[in-house]
Formats: sequence, structure tokens, C-alpha cells
Amino acid sequence: MAVTDTGEPRQGIDRTRRSGSAAMVLVVALGLVAAAVGLMFVSRENAANYILMLLAALSTVGVFALFALAAGIVAFSGKDAANPMIRSLIDGAFDGVVVTDPKGRVLYANAAYLDLVNAVDARDVRPVERVFIGDPEVSEAVYRLLKAAREGRRLQEEVRFVGPGEQPARWLRLRVRPLGDSKHDRRSTVWTVADITREREKQENIFLELQHAIDYLDHAPAGFFSVDAQSAILYLNATLAAWLDYDLASVGSGGLKLSDIVSGEGASLLTTLRGAPGEVKTEVFDLDLKTRAGRTVPVRLFHNVAFGADAVAGVSRTLVLNRARDVAADPQRAAEVRFMRFFNRTPMAIATLDKGGHILRSNGLFARLFHDLLAGSGEKSTILSVIGARDRVALEAAIHKAAGGQGDIAPVDAQLAGPGERYATFYVTATEDDAGEAEAAIVYALETTQQRALENQVKQSQKMESVGQLAGGIAHDFNNVLSAIMMATDFLLNAHRPTDPSFQDIMQIKQNANRAASLVRQLLAFSRRQTLRPQVLDLNEVLSDLNMLLKRLIGESVKLDVVHGRDLWPVKADISQLEQVIVNLAVNARDAMPEGGGQLTLRTANVPAAEAAQFGYAGMPAADYAMIEARDTGSGIAPEVLGKIFEPFFTTKDIGKGTGLGLSTVYGIIKQTGGFIYPESEPGKGTTFRIFLPRHTPAPEEKDEAPAISGALAAAGDMAKLATADLTGRGTILLVEDEEGLRALNARGLASRGYTVLEASNGVEAMELIEAQGGRIDLVVSDVVMPEMDGPTLLREMRRTNPDLKMIFVSGYAEEAFQKNLPPDGKFTFLPKPFTLKQLVATVKETMAG
Repeated sequence: MAVTDTGEPRQGIDRTRRSGSAAMVLVVALGLVAAAVGLMFVSRENAANYILMLLAALSTVGVFALFALAAGIVAFSGKDAANPMIRSLIDGAFDGVVVTDPKGRVLYANAAYLDLVNAVDARDVRPVERVFIGDPEVSEAVYRLLKAAREGRRLQEEVRFVGPGEQPARWLRLRVRPLGDSKHDRRSTVWTVADITREREKQENIFLELQHAIDYLDHAPAGFFSVDAQSAILYLNATLAAWLDYDLASVGSGGLKLSDIVSGEGASLLTTLRGAPGEVKTEVFDLDLKTRAGRTVPVRLFHNVAFGADAVAGVSRTLVLNRARDVAADPQRAAEVRFMRFFNRTPMAIATLDKGGHILRSNGLFARLFHDLLAGSGEKSTILSVIGARDRVALEAAIHKAAGGQGDIAPVDAQLAGPGERYATFYVTATEDDAGEAEAAIVYALETTQQRALENQVKQSQKMESVGQLAGGIAHDFNNVLSAIMMATDFLLNAHRPTDPSFQDIMQIKQNANRAASLVRQLLAFSRRQTLRPQVLDLNEVLSDLNMLLKRLIGESVKLDVVHGRDLWPVKADISQLEQVIVNLAVNARDAMPEGGGQLTLRTANVPAAEAAQFGYAGMPAADYAMIEARDTGSGIAPEVLGKIFEPFFTTKDIGKGTGLGLSTVYGIIKQTGGFIYPESEPGKGTTFRIFLPRHTPAPEEKDEAPAISGALAAAGDMAKLATADLTGRGTILLVEDEEGLRALNARGLASRGYTVLEASNGVEAMELIEAQGGRIDLVVSDVVMPEMDGPTLLREMRRTNPDLKMIFVSGYAEEAFQKNLPPDGKFTFLPKPFTLKQLVATVKETMAG
């Protein structure tokens, strides 16, 4: 408390104390004078009444004033009006307090403020801004405080003030705030000035001591670093920075991670420690650190980490001892470093166990692979917790064998615990130490998840290939049978009128033969042995052409939404086969939404190589693709079924509602086109099929190709032409077919259209007939697969003597299956089996005319 020279407490200055209001006195006086003047102009008869009324009014005001004074509603302001306790507290406060009005005049200042500003009496009291005028270090802070005062805000500043003369510099804390919340009080400002010189001196002393401590730590003969929970390095001392060749300026800014200075998987050992809530744990690790240039430095780490109330590791502090200095001179230390590097850098996860299977020590790879699986198993984890319950018995038995000293323990293949499918192979070996909690077994673990995935892919591919070969072989044999049936029904239909009783039966046979031929084509599509006629396509145009057909197929209850990608890359595919793919996917989507309908979205987009790699689909190389995506909102596909949907004859539909060849056909067509198809589904949420077709870069000769015509339109046009064309002709045809019945029917059909037909059962007989005819044969129609001499060999031999002789190959296999065996200039026409009589004679006439 401030005191005077006589030792008495010094009083502050209060210019707000007043005994009354002069303005109010003047108002009352003027009112009374006005009343007296008014009575002078009133007649004597009425004056008495007005005087009585005036006295009554004054009496009423007086009575109410007395009651208000007694009730405390009205009080006389005076010297003792303020609360004496509050005034005593402010007057005796250690901090200087001064109140100013809107014009900056001092209304009140306590004794502490008078001492701070060296004021002698009331006339010497100045406001804060005038006290510090002229000091450049303080002026800016005072300006900000004045601005806050005018705006009615609170603000605080700390300034260093140098007094006049030889007074030492002082640190002051200046605060400003409005006097109160009312409109009248907010016009006045309260300033607080506190001398914080001693407080700042203490802070500076603490800072200097801290600087000394940091300096000692920076230049200690050992390294030190600190890491936060996100593995970012918060602090690195100068010694360790020099060892690792790092600039200290890059530390603490978030640019340096623990993995940047720890070699290999060693960082996993430091970041995967587990502890009890509130525990502080210190572990010792022998690891390799790495310099900025990648050179390794063998070290021993004393790693200290504190765990929070939730058992989550917080900021760690680690002491680093360099073990590289005496490696050359100390063989034992050199051996320890070599073992440490072998233990931590091996590509296998290694852990030592006690007899109960508890993990005693592990390398970094083990910590990284199994940390998530061990996180909830307590501080002393057991290795059995990382594998599924089904395989735990086998691993537990292997550990018991190792603890008993048994050798040659068979490895254990196990599925790991946790979400997803992960697998690992565990190799367990025994140690020689059997005492108590000491190491009883060593486990080497190798994750085999990717290996198993590749094995499953190979098995699935081999299975699909085997089924495809079987399907292709069956399809070839069926095509020969169906060709004979279809040809025979054509003869029967030509011999019967529509009014004949048996005509409808013959038509039924033909319709079923056509249906069987369709199934065979689907089998060939799955086995990728059908004949394709690829052409350059715009997928947006293909979807646009199919739009109306798809809407009729899926019905009104399913909404079709087609989203066209912009600037779509061209692809090269068979348009009719591609349309079949889209139709099959649309029909499957419709069948997956049988009740209340749903939505089918067909979307096209370009997929650059970088984006294709991000999909992560197995077997699909990173390249440029044009994608078709079919997404439905149906019932979805169960995970156990999803892997079988492309297998032929596999179906989840009711009996009679599906053949199981729809998706297998889709799979075969896309694969034969060179593309990829991948399904994604979640039960109850729908299914998405993504088709990736390779981007086609047109060659110069392809620039002027005619636009592709829809397969449906082309088929309709071909049928119309066949119905009206003249299929008769003349010429000698050599028919080569090893199936006698089919050869006879084909020969009969050609002969019925005016051709002379010579028959041969294989290529050798055909060559003999050609030599016997002396070149008088106009066309050769030959099967591809025949005994003794097949079709391609016949073509080569025939072209040696008759290079201009025309040839038609017929086969149940695809054209591509035998085309590689043909000479480069081997020109021929191909007619796939099964075919009708009209198709055969139309192809013959077109080839001979060409």
C-alpha cells in the first residue's frame, strides 16, 4: 500500500464525489418563480384556489420524496455514498487503477497509480497516454489500448518502460476496459497499470536456465530425440543430428518422421509398444539408424514412453548411444551388431516365446504385421491371439513340441484373426533354455496372403480354362449333330406344305435345334472359341442404339439411367457380341429386382493407366481402357456365390428360369475381346459390373472406316436379304467333310440349288479329286478338323497347284482356332456351324461371285 512521508496511508484522488446537483436546484427555482409570476396575472377571486392547488402539489411531491428516501429508493449523494469496503479495496490495491471520462480526463486514481506515475498531488495526475508520451516502445501499445477503449473492448499489453533520469527500466502490464455495462458507464474507461518487472525477471531467469539445459542436452555425448503419437519427430539434439547429417531447422516443422531416421522395420518396434493406463515404460532396443544419405548407424536406444488414461501411447523420449565407434576394436560388439542387423532386417517376422506362447521379444517386421491383432490382448501378448480359432490348436501343439526340445516341427499354415482374409505360415523351432520365463521357442512367420490369392487365381483360371476346353470340344461335336438336324429339317420343310399335319412338328424340331445352336454358341463364347468380327466402336453409340431395346427388356418397374462419358476412347470389338454382353447384364439386373423395381445405371468413362492401377483388380495390367459400368439396386450377390458367377451352368435362379450360361457367355466374350470384367456386390445393396476394354488407337488405314452398324440391325438386314435372294447357281463344288451323314445332307442341298457336287471324306481324297478333275473345280467347301489331312493343310497343298481356287471353311470351332496354321496369304471364307441350307447356299453363291 502507498504511504506518505509521515507513514500514513496515501489517499487516492476522486473527482466523482458531489453533494448534489446544481442543475436540479435551478430547475426547481425556475419552476417556483414561474408559478409566482403566473399568480400575479390571476384575478384576486381565483388566486386563492390556484395557491391552494400549488401548495397541494408541492405537499404531495414532498410526501412521496420522504417515503422514497425512507425506502432507500432515493439517496442523497455525498462523501459517504459509495461502499466503503469497495473503495478501501481499490484505494489500497497494489496495481494502479485510474478511471477516465470520454474526453480523457481523470475521474479517479488510486494511490498505487499516483506512485507509479510519480504524481505529487491532484493537479499532477495525468491519464495513461500522457504518462508514456514520447516513449516509442510504449506508444504503439498505448495507441492500441486507446482504440480498444473507444470501441468499448477489453485489451491487455505488456510494455518495457524507461523512466526519466537514471531510473531503471520497468515492465508494465496495461489493461483497459469499460467501467460497466450500462450506456452511461461504458462512456468511462478503467485503466489498470501493474509493475511486473520482478515477474519478467523470473521468466527470463527460467528461460536462461532452460537454454542452458537445452545447450547441455544438444552437445551431450549421446543422442536424444522425441516423437509424438503420429510418429513425427518433435526434437532432435545436435549430437544426433550431426551423426545423421540432418539440419536442425528441419526438425519440429512436421517434415521429419521416425521412419526417416530408423532403418528398415525398426520404427515399428518403437511405435507399437503397449502399456497399462498411466504407465511409464522404458524399453531397450538395438537398432540401425540411417543418415540422410542412407548410411546405417548401429545404436542402442533407451526408449521411454508414457501411456494415457486410455492406454494410448503419448509423446516418447529416447536416448541414443552410438555403437559404431568401437565396433572395429571390440569383436563382441561387432558380433552383437551383426546379429542385430540379421534379426531386424530378415524378410521374415521373428519372435521369441516362453512355454505359454507369450511374446518375449520380436523384430520390427513382426511388430508391423501383427500389431493390430495384438493391440487388445494385454501387455504380455500371446501369439495364439494373432491367428483364427480354427488353427490355434495346431500352433499351440507346435509350441509345446519346441518347448520340449523336439526338432523338425512341421510348419503351421493358419488364417490370421481380425477382419478380412489374411494368412501366414509359422515355423517353430526350439531353444536350449528351459528355465522359468526364459525363451522356450522361436517363431518365424511369413505372411502368405498374396501367395494364396495368386494360387486361388491360378486355380480358378485353370478351372475355367479346363471347363472352357471341355465346353469347346462338346460344342464342336454338337455343331456337327445340329448341322445335320437343321439341314434335314430344311429338306422336310421344303417337302411339306404348311397345311400338312406334320409341318408343325417339323417346325418344332427346327426351333429346338436353333435353341440348341444358341446354347452351343454360348458355350463357344465362354471357351473363347467363337468367331468374332471386331470393328472400331464408340461405346456411347452402342448404348444409345440399345436404349429402347433395354427399356423393353427390363420393364417399366426398373428405371434405366444411361450416363455417357465425354470424349470416350474408341475400342475394337464385335458389336453383336458386345450388345449381347450388355443385354445379359441388363436382364440379370432386372431379375435381381423382381418386386418393387429399382434402378439400373449404365455408365461409360475413360480409365487412364494411373486410374486403372488404383482399382487394384488382380490380373488387369495398368493401361488405358474404356469402361462400361452396370450398377443395379437389386438384392446383391452373397460373397460365397460371387466367385462362381462366371462358371458355366452355375445359376441361382429357379429351375427353368436360367441356363447358367448368361454370365459365362459375358465372361468369354470380354476375355476373347481382350478386356476384363470384375463384379462388386453387397447383399441388400446391389451389384456393380465393370467392363474394361483396351483403348484402340486407329491405324492410318482405319481412319475412313464406315461407322459400325448395330448387330441387331445387321442381323435383321441379313435375314431380309436371305428371304428375297435368288440362291440358285451353277458350278462344280468339292465338298470335304468327314461326317458322312452331314456330308450327304450338304451335298444334297447344294445339288438342289443347281450345283455339281463332288464329295471327299478328308484332305487326301480331296487332293486326288482335284488332280482328277484337272482344275475344273470352281469352289472347295471343307471342314477344318479331319483325319489324315485337315483343312488348313488341304488349303496349302491346293494353293500350290491352283492358287486362284476359292475355298470355304466350315467348322464348329472359331476361325481364330485354326487361322494361325494357315499361310499368310491364305484367302478363304468362313462359315461357322451349325448353319441352315439357306446360309450354306448363300455363302457359296457370294463366294463364287466374288
